[in-house]
Amino acid sequence: MIVFRSILFNIAFYINLVGRMIVFSPYYFLADRKAAWSVPKNWVRANHWLQAKIVGTTFEIEGLENIPEGGYIFAPKHQSFWDAYALLPWLDDPFYILKRELSWIPLFGQYILKMRMIPVNRGARGKVMAEVLERTKHEIEAGRQLIIYPEGTRRPAGAPPDYKYGIARLYRDLQVPVVPVVMHPGLFWPRRKFLRYPGHFKVQILPPIQPGMHPDAFMDKLVDVMETASDALLIETVRANPQIPLREDARRRLAELGALPSGT
Repeated sequence: MIVFRSILFNIAFYINLVGRMIVFSPYYFLADRKAAWSVPKNWVRANHWLQAKIVGTTFEIEGLENIPEGGYIFAPKHQSFWDAYALLPWLDDPFYILKRELSWIPLFGQYILKMRMIPVNRGARGKVMAEVLERTKHEIEAGRQLIIYPEGTRRPAGAPPDYKYGIARLYRDLQVPVVPVVMHPGLFWPRRKFLRYPGHFKVQILPPIQPGMHPDAFMDKLVDVMETASDALLIETVRANPQIPLREDARRRLAELGALPSGT
């Protein structure tokens, strides 16, 4: 049944994506940029509905009161394709710094450029990166929210932390709050895996770290608050979803925390 539901959801997911991009493109490209956000945000809401109805995966968000107004850095854990888009409806005007190749994809590339995302050559240095920083400052000053994953890439639930120092540099240079976010969607939508699993999980938005700290001190605090909250949430999520198959990283971390479920 899980295989069948996974197939059905994956088909519905891409039909929802391609169909909406085609049907709503005239409105999207003619509308004011802020008004056009309704198209991708409603696509996200539809995906949540599809995942709940077809797969049986639901979620809740705790800590929405911790989201500040105006410009800030939104710093989630990154485990799955799910968390690349899932929280967009709760952010006012977010943007990403993303690899430039995404902007070359027909139609999709035009969608992300409409939202003033910032494409970058990941191998670039010097002047190019200075220009990226200036563009980022401009968007932040306009009251937008930069979404950046502190560990840089998707990592399995329970994997050892691997935070990149780039977020500390942005914290220093942008002088705005950083909002840490922890969650474990990777247990239900694993990276590089086809299957989708039913269950319920939480997204926790933690109190923002205010600007003004030394970058090293900020980095220490970010890792500490995120990993502490992530560990507690991993235990809670696994206990609430005993049917979820645990991969090696999650089993290892739960064992280290003395919380490995019996029989695993």
